[in-house]
Amino acid sequence: MALLIQNGEIVTSDQRYTADILIEGETITQIGEELDVPDGAEVIDASGQYVFPGFIDPHVHVHLPFMGTFAKDTHATASQAALIGGTTTFIEMLAPAASETLRSGWQTWTDKAHGHSACDYTFHIGVTRWDGETEQTLRELVSGGMTSFKVFLAYKDAFGIEDAALFNTLKLARELGVVVTAHCENAELVSQLQAQLLAEGKTGPEWHEPSRPEQVEADGTAHFATFLEMTGAEGYVVHLSNARALKAALDARQRGVKLHIESVIPHFLLDRTFAERPGVEGAKYVMSPPLRDRANQAALWKALKNGDIDTVATDHCPFDVEQKRMGDGNFTLIPNGIPAIEDRVNLLYTYGVCRGGLSLNRFVDAASTRAAQIFGLYPKKGAVQVGSDADLVIYDPGYRGTVSAATSHVNNDYSGFEGFEIEGRPRVVTVRGQIAVRDGEFVGDPGRGQLLRRPPRVADGANEGARRERERG
Repeated sequence: MALLIQNGEIVTSDQRYTADILIEGETITQIGEELDVPDGAEVIDASGQYVFPGFIDPHVHVHLPFMGTFAKDTHATASQAALIGGTTTFIEMLAPAASETLRSGWQTWTDKAHGHSACDYTFHIGVTRWDGETEQTLRELVSGGMTSFKVFLAYKDAFGIEDAALFNTLKLARELGVVVTAHCENAELVSQLQAQLLAEGKTGPEWHEPSRPEQVEADGTAHFATFLEMTGAEGYVVHLSNARALKAALDARQRGVKLHIESVIPHFLLDRTFAERPGVEGAKYVMSPPLRDRANQAALWKALKNGDIDTVATDHCPFDVEQKRMGDGNFTLIPNGIPAIEDRVNLLYTYGVCRGGLSLNRFVDAASTRAAQIFGLYPKKGAVQVGSDADLVIYDPGYRGTVSAATSHVNNDYSGFEGFEIEGRPRVVTVRGQIAVRDGEFVGDPGRGQLLRRPPRVADGANEGARRERERG
């Protein structure tokens, strides 16, 4: 079946122009002015609206066993909420506990996603330990198209990785052409500060941020960058939250370290005062890295506008109010995370483009194209080109509304952005040519999502070595 989108203003990471888009099957087959309407095609008039490439969230948690409980979403609820918000592809963190083998973790995560996701998806493969089995499994997964890893320089009793394992992981990544994403905090400092605060009777959610201050994140960022520098691997800092950590990352780039930077929508719009509310109201906003002093937001917005921050993700990880109460009397037991997968695009458009001077091109770049380029999805994803997957968002800039848990499609009983105003939302969203969303309602195939397999970033080490030998000969 064909679909013709007429008269929309197409906006990509580097272009803005008005044209028609013809979709046949799963791909874009023509872009031009006044295209002919094929027999039987559905026609959508996008006059006065933007047509964006489908948005990509490069950092989400759907299935996640964490801190004695599980994140609340399923792949059905998370993917449909994502689509309603304009996200047509997400990259989930596959993070088995250190007590679980990577192979069994892969089986668990893929079984939960297969046939249940309405949008396309892929995985960052979590590395929590290093042994022969881990290395062999990683090699197999990379050969099967899972070309990004995830390491935690935090949560040392759960997912955290030791320096020796980090070094070996990065060496393997360099060989195989894999991007390594990293949660950057100094785990030992966090542990010591937590113990100190609890011993002083400081147990409420307001003490979460002082237990993981900006210096701890900056130190973790610099630590990761040093290991990248020593191994030649390519890295990606996730959910960077403050100016000190940003400086550490940018300093590393100045030295030639291959390092990408992600921030997440909560850190642009929320600050530490939300988590300083008493009891469970503050616990709702406990995440790591924590919400920071509002002064950091200006640095993040500036870095986003000029492209120093590559991507805006969510770190979507929903825990409901009852789960947040697990930390009553001990902030270290509050499950870390906030729901955001449905709201990221609308919030970034409203507070970045409409109210913050972010260009439409940089908006598309940060929320779609650059993630596709970094993680091996471009130009099938993140682009409006002939031959690209027909993942498109027809966006209505005239819509007005507010964010509310009452209207959310995420499987959670509160919103961290309750009452935030919205200027614009997706009117129609397509997934590989099929309409999935109309006017804020999911109308698509709940099992349409496919596992995306991705090429490596560079030639593998063995082939590169052979090439150099031939050149010397």
